[in-house]
Amino acid sequence: MFDLFITAATALAGAMVLLWLISIWRGHVSFIDAFWGTGFIVAAGATAWLLPALGLEQTIALILLTAWGLRLSIYLLKRYLRNGEDLRYVKILGSRTGAARHLFSLWFVFGLQGVLILIIVSPVIGILAASPSSPDGWTILGASVWAIGAFFEWIGDWQLSRFKANPDNEGKVLNTGLWALTRHPNYFGDACVWWGLWLVGHDITLVFAPALMTFLLMKWSGVPLLERGLKKRRPGYADYINRTNAFFPGPPKNKA
Repeated sequence: MFDLFITAATALAGAMVLLWLISIWRGHVSFIDAFWGTGFIVAAGATAWLLPALGLEQTIALILLTAWGLRLSIYLLKRYLRNGEDLRYVKILGSRTGAARHLFSLWFVFGLQGVLILIIVSPVIGILAASPSSPDGWTILGASVWAIGAFFEWIGDWQLSRFKANPDNEGKVLNTGLWALTRHPNYFGDACVWWGLWLVGHDITLVFAPALMTFLLMKWSGVPLLERGLKKRRPGYADYINRTNAFFPGPPKNKA
């Protein structure tokens, strides 16, 4: 399996260096978000390319990964084209200029994202490294959890896009649909997608991958980072926090 990880790492490194060079030409790095989903496809696709044959279970895992990655990248690309430079990256890069800025972005924006992708995609590489096999109960369970996650992520993003498209909702808080059950249905769905992919292969030595994704979404780059800004921009968000679960779906809380 080590040689497959080397292949995935090499493909990701090449892609990230290319994107870094584009960022120097464009003058900012915000478009990297649109590559997040595609990066997983690059890593898994490069790995699969080396294999003489794929079993049905391996094919299913690749299809699930590709469907998730393409949808997410298209969604994030549209957001980038609509909103332009992301202030989060402006803060990360700070006041650095010239070569110092470029080197910092290479290691701590593009390089870091590549490393995270390589770690999180490891369950799929593990599935590809195994002997070709037919689907079993684990495959069905994993695909079912993946489907639940895809539903929450895709429908949650769709509901949010519709809400933001209405000028009357400027400054308001989306608290209907899936957003009445959790403040971040898309993040919850993302976590389920990766737990589902891990379940397909159910390699206990690779359980750190979906655990890392869940941690990132709940405690680092997901919920905390996003809500820090929402509390300032949307007056009703504090009440929404009191009434709605942060991550795991549940009925709204009745608080006075």
